[in-house]
Amino acid sequence: MRFQLQFRKSSYSGARHENCVEVADLPGAAAVRDSQHPEAGHLIFPAAEWQAFLNAVKHGLI
Repeated sequence: MRFQLQFRKSSYSGARHENCVEVADLPGAAAVRDSQHPEAGHLIFPAAEWQAFLNAVKHGLI
């Protein structure tokens, strides 16, 4: 099954020249891509792994 991915930038992203990723929600997963090179494709992470990553970032573990 194919989905039309709706990518969004972090609200912390500012200038267009900053390094940034974009994220799109999928059922049970998240797709992540480089905002400066969206044509390069994306990586898909299972929801549990993506949530663990976000929690680690929020708590300064990464």
